[in-house]
Amino acid sequence: MLRFAANLSMMFNELPFRARISAARMAGFRGVECQFPYGQDAGLLLTELKTHNVELVMFNLPPGNWDAGERGIAALPGREADFERTIPPAIEYAITLNCKRLHVMAGVLPPALDPAKAMTTYIANIARAAAALAEHDITLLIEPINTRDMPGYFISRTDEVRRVIDGIDADNVKLQLDLYHRQVMEGDLIRALNDNLDILGHIQIANPPQRLDPGAGEINFDYVFQMIDGMGYEGWIGSEYKPLTATKESLDWFEPYRR
Repeated sequence: MLRFAANLSMMFNELPFRARISAARMAGFRGVECQFPYGQDAGLLLTELKTHNVELVMFNLPPGNWDAGERGIAALPGREADFERTIPPAIEYAITLNCKRLHVMAGVLPPALDPAKAMTTYIANIARAAAALAEHDITLLIEPINTRDMPGYFISRTDEVRRVIDGIDADNVKLQLDLYHRQVMEGDLIRALNDNLDILGHIQIANPPQRLDPGAGEINFDYVFQMIDGMGYEGWIGSEYKPLTATKESLDWFEPYRR
């Protein structure tokens, strides 16, 4: 049985953040994810999650200065101390909210930065964070993000993630495979799933070209979901799409999976 989580940073945006948890549960989701929960009171979020019997399945480490254009700092030489300071608050939120997966954003590289130097920095930071997360039984996720939506993002292809994971050799470092980003950069979704099932820690979905719901775009998600179910994948599938209007009106695709 496939398990879907509603991404509260993109879905149910017509409601205040905490109210999105109950809205997701009423829509049939048993899991939720979000990008950055740090502006929210963790205790109040926990109350909402427990009240509605919903699991928080994933969120991101702090990404640096988002308003200034930073999209993670893990691959930025000279920012190692800044990156290390993002780990404790993420762990604190994860422990409070009983969340077992944290995504680390690599960052957008300055044009003159040597990619090899960025990779050395990135691997060292990922290894350091993974060791800290492992103490609390938390999985660290790495996601390739397409460079059409996020120009200059350091990790944009699935094989890059595998090389990092193989190089670090830590049991709690896994691939976060967003099929929207994969379709934009490489396509070949079923091969990507099959070839990386051994390192797959989380799946996300949205439909190109507009990042809409699974029923509105170029990907045949009915077929993709059938293939994922047949592979024996037991993790969560995060619905990280932008509803064209109200979220409720975008959920026809979810009807066969509603509990």
